[in-house]
Amino acid sequence: MAIHPSAIIEDGAQLGADVTVGPFCIVGPKVVLGDRVELKSHVVVTGDTTIGADTVIFPFCCIGEIPQDVKFKGEAAKLVIGERNRIREHVTMNPGTEGGGGITSVGDDGFFLAGCHVAHDATIGNRVIIVNQSAVAGHCVVEDDVIIGGLCGIHQFVRIGQGAIIGALSMVANDVIPHGLVMGPRGELDGLNLVGLKRRGVERKDISALRVAFQTLKDGEGSFMDRAKRLGDEADSKYVSQMMDFIMADTDRHFLTPR
Repeated sequence: MAIHPSAIIEDGAQLGADVTVGPFCIVGPKVVLGDRVELKSHVVVTGDTTIGADTVIFPFCCIGEIPQDVKFKGEAAKLVIGERNRIREHVTMNPGTEGGGGITSVGDDGFFLAGCHVAHDATIGNRVIIVNQSAVAGHCVVEDDVIIGGLCGIHQFVRIGQGAIIGALSMVANDVIPHGLVMGPRGELDGLNLVGLKRRGVERKDISALRVAFQTLKDGEGSFMDRAKRLGDEADSKYVSQMMDFIMADTDRHFLTPR
């Protein structure tokens, strides 16, 4: 364990094996740092916050400070961050609120670039990348393998399905289907994240099935939900079934639909 003399570790904090806390860091009394967590310098970790093993947090991050929610009244709330995350400079992550279940959850192997924000009661999956200065608002769900480009805003209660990619400078106000590609200042569903599917080794037959499904959602008969239900009944690919299950699940938002 390596604790710089200028760091403040408050009584009650729990530090795992081989933790590194750099100059001028502050670790609050309810914080749990897993094995080999590294706080570079000038990092504040506070609140009821747990950080998983091998996560590295870079200078000037503020992790676990109270939510940016006018309804927050000091109730008990948690922030749980998984393992092997890289959290770059000036990132902020807030715990949950009573109205949202009381917990903000971040998965494993994420990459959170400089200045991005994860708000209260959000659920972030595994292998998620959030690029510089993007903000995920309260109560959002971002599933595994999502990439959110720089300077994006994700509206509260939005769900972003597994493997989707959000282009830079997009404002996303509605749900994004799994493996969707969103582009434009007022985010529009512009296709599928074919590059991401290929990088993850998805078989050609499944990619073809997804392309057919997307085209049907775009041009088929009836409403968007009617087309989705028919696809769900006929799906012969687990990726298409995943997309249809996502669309038919409960949500507080509408969907971005193919343009």
